[in-house]
Amino acid sequence: MGMIKQSRVGPKFSFATSVVTAALMLTILMLSASQRANALPAFARKYGLRCSACHESWPMLNYFGQKFKDNGYQLMNDRDAPIWQNPGYWPVTFRITPIWHRVSTGKVDIDTYSGGVLSGSAIQRVTSSGFDLSGLDFHTGGTLEKNFSFYVLPSSDPTASFHFETVMARLDNLFGSSWLNVKLGKFELDNLLSEKRILTLTANGGIYQLYHFIPAGDGNIFGQMGDNQLGVEVLGHSYDDRTRYSAALLSSNDGQVELSYGNAYTGFVTFSQAFDTGKAGVQRIGAYAMVGEAPTTWLTTGGALFTGANGTGPAAIGNKSFSREGFVGQFYFGQHADLTVVTQHGQDSAWFGQGYGDLIDGIVTNNNTTGTVLPAGSQAPTWNGVLFEPHYVYSPQLIFIGRYETIRMSQQADGPGSAVPSASNLGNISTYTIGYRYNPFMTSRAGFAWHNEYNWLHSDGTGPNGANINTSELLLGFDFDF
Repeated sequence: MGMIKQSRVGPKFSFATSVVTAALMLTILMLSASQRANALPAFARKYGLRCSACHESWPMLNYFGQKFKDNGYQLMNDRDAPIWQNPGYWPVTFRITPIWHRVSTGKVDIDTYSGGVLSGSAIQRVTSSGFDLSGLDFHTGGTLEKNFSFYVLPSSDPTASFHFETVMARLDNLFGSSWLNVKLGKFELDNLLSEKRILTLTANGGIYQLYHFIPAGDGNIFGQMGDNQLGVEVLGHSYDDRTRYSAALLSSNDGQVELSYGNAYTGFVTFSQAFDTGKAGVQRIGAYAMVGEAPTTWLTTGGALFTGANGTGPAAIGNKSFSREGFVGQFYFGQHADLTVVTQHGQDSAWFGQGYGDLIDGIVTNNNTTGTVLPAGSQAPTWNGVLFEPHYVYSPQLIFIGRYETIRMSQQADGPGSAVPSASNLGNISTYTIGYRYNPFMTSRAGFAWHNEYNWLHSDGTGPNGANINTSELLLGFDFDF
């Protein structure tokens, strides 16, 4: 009730409620026309598998799909080799999502005018709605030869500005063992709950806040577990995939190319174990840790930021430490219901807490030069968070999704000895997401999902004059691939 009350915006919320109600009724009518669903096109065209073989609901993987991915996109039979492919087969999938969405942000500082002259400002809620596009993903992956696999994903934002989201090659089953596989390039970290296969699409609900959290005023953009990273990863698993581990060495640059952040490295390790509990399903518990250093000092030349010979950006040194660690659990309750839980404890160096490093907008505002001293009362910011994501899979074609995340600061960067100590709750986050996806079909050639979602996010003390901010988004869209 509190979530709905805080996100209500007069008569416009009534319209949003009507849209959601109509969408739910239309889904119920469409269920009678359900067809059998098949797999993601890029791999389905090779293996002829239905989507329910690899996906709990596209694009989220089930147990078999995770094993297929762990094996380097192989079924471990003779058909893995490219020689078995039809000459007309091209392992490519395009994905884009046209949407309508409505975004409402409370307590925004807006200019006011009198007689056409700027007279002051007022804090008010700002709401926008309209039709829009997601970015375009261009997936291609598979095997180059048995136990040699690859994945490439050029991706664009909605304005068609492209970058390489994923570029990696794998050597699988080294020395004939599933316990030794090596991956090199830019890739998603081995998060048991994958953000790249997330089922939600809103701006705040389409990411996991735990994977990207940065305390208010903090300058550490390098510890974002949800971003694809550049590095090398060693991973392995038992033959039945019940036991899994991974260990990655990454450049501390948040996936940026051309060495623009100097010499710093981060380690990311995971371990998980699955247990068969009979009719309830296969349960999995695991742990992860991300520990590294990243730069806080930006080199200058003649007082201006130094940029490399290739002009890629300012060079950085002065490494300081950070860490993220937690536990993960995936629990199944029969064939239709499951729950994923992720916890996190995070810590940044006091230097990051004071804004040194690289701010989230990429603009360097603090520079830790020789002789810089931290302000009195500076301390390492720390926090704790938890995520709950339940699913109800009515069928492989229809899934209902929920999520609750909360992050609470346990220690602020500006401690009691600071000139202006921070409020203990500054930057705390709570967010709720609900939605569903309906797939009328998913063939070996193409797939389609009708997606409906609502997200509400509350942030403490980050608005004008230290006000709390509530942001909500309602989204309806067609998510399709080919």
